[in-house]
Amino acid sequence: MQPLQFLVPLDPLVAAASVIPFVVLVLVLANMVTRLLAHRKHVEQAEDAEDDAEIERYTPHSVTTVLLVLASFAFLVVAPHGGMVMSVLVLGVFLADFFEFEARRVEARNEMQMERPKAALTASLVALLYAGFQSLFFIIEPIWTAIV
Repeated sequence: MQPLQFLVPLDPLVAAASVIPFVVLVLVLANMVTRLLAHRKHVEQAEDAEDDAEIERYTPHSVTTVLLVLASFAFLVVAPHGGMVMSVLVLGVFLADFFEFEARRVEARNEMQMERPKAALTASLVALLYAGFQSLFFIIEPIWTAIV
């Protein structure tokens, strides 16, 4: 018996292995939507603020980011190769989100024009393409197998 085998419930993850790629795809899309809503909220907060412009994290975006990281780790357990690539991409999205938020805080503090979170949107787009490939592969599988 492994000492850490009760840390991650493997049987439920294996049972849901066919659903996890779709969950990751939906969470990537939800994360992109909440990122755009968060940017709108940050712009409003920066415009409404007085001398010390302080913007706050957008809770729905933080929740979707955490759920996306957890879902990509679950995907890593059931599909090691695809899950590793997806996890690296999602962690890239997480890091880009973190630094983009800090950049928005600096822009608000210095009363600069708020830019769109370009790096996080680009990282999300790459994660979306790979999540779509992993979850919707059955659509292109006949063409893919004919070529490869």
